[in-house]
Amino acid sequence: MIKKFELKFLKGILLLLTGFLVSCASNSKADIVTISGRQILVNDAPYIIKGICYHPVPKGSEKRDFGNLTQDLSLMADAGINTIRVYEPITDKSVLDQVQEAGLKVIIGFGYDQGGINDIHSGTFIDYVNTYKNHDAILLWELGNEYNYHPEWFDGDIKNWYNAMNKSAQLIHENDPSHPVTTAHGELPDSLALSLSENIDVWGMNVYRYDDPTTIFSEWSAISSKPMYLSEAGGDSYMTITKDGYDQGTNEKAQADANKKILNSVFSANDICSGVAMFSFTDGWWKAGNPETQDPGGWAPNSTGVPYDGTPNEEFWGIVDIDRNKKETFSVVKNIYTGLSNNK
Repeated sequence: MIKKFELKFLKGILLLLTGFLVSCASNSKADIVTISGRQILVNDAPYIIKGICYHPVPKGSEKRDFGNLTQDLSLMADAGINTIRVYEPITDKSVLDQVQEAGLKVIIGFGYDQGGINDIHSGTFIDYVNTYKNHDAILLWELGNEYNYHPEWFDGDIKNWYNAMNKSAQLIHENDPSHPVTTAHGELPDSLALSLSENIDVWGMNVYRYDDPTTIFSEWSAISSKPMYLSEAGGDSYMTITKDGYDQGTNEKAQADANKKILNSVFSANDICSGVAMFSFTDGWWKAGNPETQDPGGWAPNSTGVPYDGTPNEEFWGIVDIDRNKKETFSVVKNIYTGLSNNK
């Protein structure tokens, strides 16, 4: 029989243990992302980006909406995706929480001028960084998307963008030493971009070189020792012409064949390249016409390297369609991503 003083003693020990465990949980550190040579490390382990670009817009809308997030994360997990790349900050913490719970990480993109909301021009992006820098869903902070194609946005002088990007990267470093800074540059950065952007830790590159981006890796290794990854790559599932054995019209096989070659090229160069964010998760009906229907066409700068017709049909890039039906390329992405080890 336990005596009263023994019971009180046991209760006291239990309370001390409970307090200790709560204290440990509250003081647990967030994941730390660092750079070592050409590698991205998460808690000192090499991390390869098996990624997807994610901007979910429902039928009939032109605005991003995470209402389908649970199903989307399930599909991403099935495909072996470990990283989501978004073009603007996720301002709902519950979305980041769900991403983390699903075991994925996010590359958070900041635009230059977004009306003073979490943007670079106003400087409010740093408020977002400081709010979410301890969230384990965060992998990288990303500044801009293909802005090198648009000097007209910066008084006709692209140096204005590179200077703003470099200063913003430095500000992030001062506030968050646990997450590197990247950018999504259109193609290989030139000497001007590199010389004015020394604070960029990881160079993302949106690369469309038909179905084989192999040459980008040797070109990068010749000019920089920093990590890089393909922040966009892939093919669409619509052929504007009949070519190379692929018929005109909706053509999932053309997309699947191109993506298989692209992904095999990326992961054959893992001594240089830290992975890829395939473009994109779901078709975007809002991009080229009536958002109630899926329309051929669309336009994007410097995109003549799109396989296999040279034309970016902007509403046909998903690995799933807008109703979340898996396209032929889904199994290609899954086979390659899940064939890699957890991070490598």
